[in-house]
Amino acid sequence: MALFVYNTLTQKKEEFKPRSPGKVKMYVCGTTPYDHCHLGHARCYVVFDVIRKYLEYKGYEVIYAQNFTDIDDKIINRAQQLGSKIEDVAEKYISGYFEVMGKLNIKEANFYPKTTEYIQEMIKLIEKLINRGYAYVIDGDVYFEIAKFDGYGKLSHRSREEMQAGVRIEVNKRKRNPLDFALWKSAKPGEPCWESPWGKGRPGWHIECSAMSMRHLGASFDIHGGGQDLIFPHHENEIAQSEAVTGKPFASYWLHNGFVTVNREKMSKSLGNFFTLQEIYEKYSPDVVRFFLISQYYRSHIDFSDDKMEEARKSLERFHNTLENIGFLLKGLKAGKKSSPPKREDSSISEAKEKFITAMDDDFNTARALGYIFDLVGKANKKISEKNPDLPFLLGADRALRSMG
Repeated sequence: MALFVYNTLTQKKEEFKPRSPGKVKMYVCGTTPYDHCHLGHARCYVVFDVIRKYLEYKGYEVIYAQNFTDIDDKIINRAQQLGSKIEDVAEKYISGYFEVMGKLNIKEANFYPKTTEYIQEMIKLIEKLINRGYAYVIDGDVYFEIAKFDGYGKLSHRSREEMQAGVRIEVNKRKRNPLDFALWKSAKPGEPCWESPWGKGRPGWHIECSAMSMRHLGASFDIHGGGQDLIFPHHENEIAQSEAVTGKPFASYWLHNGFVTVNREKMSKSLGNFFTLQEIYEKYSPDVVRFFLISQYYRSHIDFSDDKMEEARKSLERFHNTLENIGFLLKGLKAGKKSSPPKREDSSISEAKEKFITAMDDDFNTARALGYIFDLVGKANKKISEKNPDLPFLLGADRALRSMG
């Protein structure tokens, strides 16, 4: 059965065909570690964990890379507030990331590149862009000239006028175009900096992900993921600079998850309406949090509330109770008489499994897939309550629910 994914680049569902048969290379933009992770971060990394694990279930070998932006204005400001070293702040919150995300049963990436470990790779990319006429230098700063890249805007599907109106751009009269973005920033007093052909400074945000993804996955790879807020300008700029350097398509499929909202507003630190995972774990188990986050189709926004979390808790409890009750019942029945697995699986179990796979093959639709799981849970509970429970059915249901859940 073919897998179809929604590609932001083409704005349609496409049959998934990796560049190398049997192998998927996947890059997901990671966090800027300047504070504790919140539920919005968890949505992204749970979503791409599900996608990765389903690809593995389908038989693919998945090479997964996810970065940490460990040098950024936000980290610098936080270090100044705390009176700490910048690297200590970054390491503190990177450790915090692994602590809270590990509880969500997120499989670790193959690679976790940090910006500060790949500065030389970034400098080399910038040099190539300058040599090929895509970038220019002004007083130690280096900018990408978007007018030189014909495909600029192909991911966000906006005209240049719309892009200029829709994003907050720092006024800089030295730039040739307001949308030209920084590849290298000249050093400021008291900030970390590195030597470069243009003087001391540090890389711009966008070049970081291009350098790190190319280092681990190559010039072209299969899936690039992240939140919908990264489509423009971050991912748009990644495409421009990467394809300008290599002359090759950057990523084949661009997947973007929806936001976690509170009262229909995006959960974010800037709005002050976010809840850290540590705070949420005080009230709800990580399993409930994960269930809540996959209860909606990944491209849709999901609204956080105590009512929704309570619904998730009850649903997950029902699932676990069903498996537990099947286990007790099978144990008791097996003690009384020997039984063997059915030679042929019950049609309703086969149908549930087929529907589950069909839903997941349709752009990883976890909401629909969960519906089919709970249809089978309902049928299993009816069998459990019967005077003479159908043992072969319950054996099959137990195996199916464990494999799908």
